[in-house]
Amino acid sequence: MHLFTYVASEINPADKMDLKLLLISTLLGVICYSSAQQEGNECIKANAKSCGECIQVGTKCGWCMDPGFLKQGEATSTRCDELESLRKRGCSSTKVENPRGSQRALKNKAVTNRNKGEGKLRPEDITQVQPQKLTLSLRSGEPQSFNLKFKRAEDYPIDLYYLMDLSYSMKDDLENVKNLGTHLMLEMSKITTDFKIGFGSFVEKTVMPYISTTPAKLLNPCTGDQNCTSPFSYKNVLKLTSNGQEFNTLVGQQQISGNLDSPEGGFDAIMQVAVCGEHIGWRNVTRLLVFSTDAGFHFAGDGKLGGIVLPNDGKCHLENNMYTMSHYYDYPSIAHLVQKLSDNNIQTIFAITEEFQPVYKELKNLIPKSAVGILSANSSNVINLIIDAYNSLSSEVILENSKLPEGVTIMYQSRCKNGVTGEGEMGRKCSNISIGDEVSFTISITAKQCPKMGKPETIKIKPLGFNEEVEITLNFICECDCHKDGIENSDICHNGNGTYECGACRCNEGRIGRQCECSTNEVTSEDLDKSCRKDSGTDICSNNGDCVCGTCECKKRENPEERYSGMFCECDNFNCDRSNNKLCGGHGHCDCRVCICDANWTGSACDCSLDTTTCLASNKQICNGRGNCECGTCKCTDPKFQGPSCEICPTCPGVCVEHKECVQCRAFGTGEKKDTCERDCSYFNLIKVKDRDKLPQPGQAFPLMHCKERDANDCWFYYTYAVNKTEKDVHVVETLDCPAGPDIIPIVAGVVAGIVLIGLALLLIWKLLMIIHDRREFAKFEKEKMNAKWDTDNDPTHTSRLCKGYLTKKESDGVLHQMTWPLQSPDLNPIEMVWDELDRRVKEKQPTSAQHMWELLQDCWKSIPGEAG
Repeated sequence: MHLFTYVASEINPADKMDLKLLLISTLLGVICYSSAQQEGNECIKANAKSCGECIQVGTKCGWCMDPGFLKQGEATSTRCDELESLRKRGCSSTKVENPRGSQRALKNKAVTNRNKGEGKLRPEDITQVQPQKLTLSLRSGEPQSFNLKFKRAEDYPIDLYYLMDLSYSMKDDLENVKNLGTHLMLEMSKITTDFKIGFGSFVEKTVMPYISTTPAKLLNPCTGDQNCTSPFSYKNVLKLTSNGQEFNTLVGQQQISGNLDSPEGGFDAIMQVAVCGEHIGWRNVTRLLVFSTDAGFHFAGDGKLGGIVLPNDGKCHLENNMYTMSHYYDYPSIAHLVQKLSDNNIQTIFAITEEFQPVYKELKNLIPKSAVGILSANSSNVINLIIDAYNSLSSEVILENSKLPEGVTIMYQSRCKNGVTGEGEMGRKCSNISIGDEVSFTISITAKQCPKMGKPETIKIKPLGFNEEVEITLNFICECDCHKDGIENSDICHNGNGTYECGACRCNEGRIGRQCECSTNEVTSEDLDKSCRKDSGTDICSNNGDCVCGTCECKKRENPEERYSGMFCECDNFNCDRSNNKLCGGHGHCDCRVCICDANWTGSACDCSLDTTTCLASNKQICNGRGNCECGTCKCTDPKFQGPSCEICPTCPGVCVEHKECVQCRAFGTGEKKDTCERDCSYFNLIKVKDRDKLPQPGQAFPLMHCKERDANDCWFYYTYAVNKTEKDVHVVETLDCPAGPDIIPIVAGVVAGIVLIGLALLLIWKLLMIIHDRREFAKFEKEKMNAKWDTDNDPTHTSRLCKGYLTKKESDGVLHQMTWPLQSPDLNPIEMVWDELDRRVKEKQPTSAQHMWELLQDCWKSIPGEAG
């Protein structure tokens, strides 16, 4: 533990997490293996003394009836084992007793396919559930499955009983219910042609404090001038009838009554309606009970307020259609009501006011196949409420089963409309079923054990609210078939001290031993123990068994494949030599701690093969003619050759060239085989080293070849090739040895520097030439400036005092020279006349734009002759 803590402290958190995962995985593996071992051992661990006990352990267990099956030292219980294990131990399949479960349909009438209007059928002739009766033979642990079909029949008869609260608060509701019969008959005729309706009413128990017991109040419990009938608990007013007018007439004669407290005694009435089938007139059809009230309800325990302590007995107590025991029995409990409604296939519709909707919704959740509808203030919507509730109830089918025998389980799987499936509790029901829809259920029944008496049991499965059911008879397989052929008091069982059955003796009480040869009083006899000691030793049955009647019965191992045997349990089949962690190398079996090898195998652990085909070389010679075949492996006699068939010569010429491409692609990802490297070059182990000094050197126990090869880039790579037994190892220097290339940086730098220098030189030359040219031009300009004359053309603007002063100064500075012209001398200025002529000609053309004027100026200028003027 300290070592583990130290190691854990030296590793990083990520590695710690990996270590934890590894330990958890290992632990789970051990647990799973242990569980698998224990599960596989159930037949052996059961220590079954007879075939009947064996087959009840589990479906994997079988019993070997072969009289000669047991070896010396093996107990009778070892006849019970897994089927495959029995076969391996030499028990013929014809001698193995392994009964299986079965099923048989006794009544399997198909569901009715019938449309409305095809002709009226009796309710008992309509089938909605298939099958109707079957028998199952159950073996412990083996499920038996069958399919149950349900189909909603068209035009199925309906019985509806309207149970109404007639306390004073329901006065206005009674008026609307008086015409309910004919109206409801009309609406229900759209669903079925066979409809019956009945009516009953309730108020409350006729004792204090639920009603006033004063004589006057007993006659008329209402106040003022209201005329009310005497209070009562429950009254069956109208038996189920198909005459809607009779319903209207009788209901119209009913009067309101009254009570003191708000909760009503409706549960008493529901119980009587459920159990008094003959009085109500229930048929074996769809049964609907409409419970109409505007108040809550009393339930079991509330009767104590009136001094009533006896629990409701769930029996019919109607006399003259009146419930006579309300003062004697308490209200029924909800669970009691659920049971009776379910037993009598009655579906309940609670038609209540909005105020009590939450209460009755909770009650609906407790009563299967029930619905809640909200009444209007005066029950005017009661017909729509009943139709909607009926459609809701009839569109759902829920399967229920009767009480199961001890040790029997049942599972449901539904296949409903539109491919919807369900399992577990959801596998019991299907919803949204329309008339004519067919759904199915797969029902699996499993017996965990045989009942104490082993007698057949009967269970029933039915859809809630329907009168049809499936009756299933369960027969339990508690004994083997060979049990019937048993010979009582057989001579084989030591002079009749037991029954010989299924290949073994079943001893009478007080007798033990494989053949019932001993009495239980003789088991600890010293004389008997001596015969269980080998060579007069001290160990009884070699400490691997028990001495029973002077004979060793060997202990059983956890692993069913491992067994002790022998007269003194001195032998076993698991303590032989192993090879590759396999008992007898996997090529033999262990018999009394010695390996018995299979054909072509020898050695103490059967690990030496006598087959020479594994030593054949490609030339069909054994070990290529350079070695000997020993235990299926070549021992090469020529030290140059090695490998499984002595065909590999690592030091022979051509080895380097042969492996060059593969070494190159695996080490550097280059070469001709780089695209097929994984496929063609995985035949050796590649080890990379940093430099040539790290390569293996000659003189090792196996031949070694040093190689130097060049790639397509004139780079050298170095490696060694060696074959160590069957492994081929290649050590390669991880870096290539390539020739040094030119130094690019100085070259580039020199070229750039040269270009820059040449550019600078050319720039300087250009600059020098420009300076020389500028100087020449300036000198020429100066010279021309000295010779320049300024012609004012006698323009008055040039003869102003300021201008004349400027020109005179410039002339004295030698910048310009003024010309002297006569005043107003047009002859000496011909250009003025040219301008005048040009102006006259352009105006004659009348230009329209600047561009047009420019074009006219050019044309007119060209049209003036040279001699003009």
